[in-house]
Amino acid sequence: MSTVTTANSGENVWGGGDNQPMGASYGKLMMWFFILSDALTFSGFLAAYGFSRFKFIETWPLADEVFTHVPFMHGNPQPMLYVAFMTFVLIFSSVTMVLAVDAGHQMKKDKVVVYLFLTIIGGLIFVGSQAWEWKNFIKGEFGAVETKGGSLLQFVDTQGHRVALADFAVTLPEEREQLTRDKGKWFMSEATLPSYSVAEVQAGFKAHPNILVRTETIVDKKKQVLTRAESELRLKDATLVVEGANLTRNEYGSKLFGDFFFFITGFHGFHVFSGVIINIIIFFNVLLGTYEKRKSYEMVEKVGLYWHFVDLVWVFVFTVFYLV
Repeated sequence: MSTVTTANSGENVWGGGDNQPMGASYGKLMMWFFILSDALTFSGFLAAYGFSRFKFIETWPLADEVFTHVPFMHGNPQPMLYVAFMTFVLIFSSVTMVLAVDAGHQMKKDKVVVYLFLTIIGGLIFVGSQAWEWKNFIKGEFGAVETKGGSLLQFVDTQGHRVALADFAVTLPEEREQLTRDKGKWFMSEATLPSYSVAEVQAGFKAHPNILVRTETIVDKKKQVLTRAESELRLKDATLVVEGANLTRNEYGSKLFGDFFFFITGFHGFHVFSGVIINIIIFFNVLLGTYEKRKSYEMVEKVGLYWHFVDLVWVFVFTVFYLV
């Protein structure tokens, strides 16, 4: 039989039946419900990414060529190194959260403060690192051109090393004017103009016979490199210079790659940022002795469940998006 209480009753009542499921409180059970629903959402996103990747497997960008940036090491590509550092920081913050929850069970306020503080620092480092990674992804490094058919053409030297547009494109005496709303009709506008026009890239390519075109097609686990004659022929179809990445196109390859990158990592980053904010609120409550007065640190345990879930999701995102 369910128990009915009044507002003046100090009794801790479940109110949902004679037995508490798994002995969990109402708050912890609701957190588990939220985690389950969120897990289904992330599963759908990752499944969509997997289907899209294998559908366009021949033109999908190689992660080892995209995520090569490391702070203070510009020009020295280190594939996946910084992403691995971000993963380590987030997993380590999960360890400190476990220690904070354990200290709460023992009613050791000082230890809860220390371990919760370390968890917050780890979360801030991860969010900041992800923002830095986004900046480099959006800005780009080498640039590419897009053809009439939508194919992406990148540039390499005779050894197969990537060559940036700035290394060979020339400056022609031509004027380019960006279309803005005040110059268009019915609020017409266009994206920011690239650093070079198609004509400047084509002219620079002709002046550098040691540069070749690399397509976005994967052959023997590497992007296909064309001969000089084939490169000149393909470059004649170029219609657009692409620098960096956005939701419309990107210099790395398949357009869907950029869409999934922004959506999946952004959605997870929002979860981490939300977790950091919640942890900060709980942290100040611990400092104020709120949970000492309640004689229970269950709130730390509940936010710990959420934090572990966020860390576990990143393991799947890291594996599916960066490693596989």
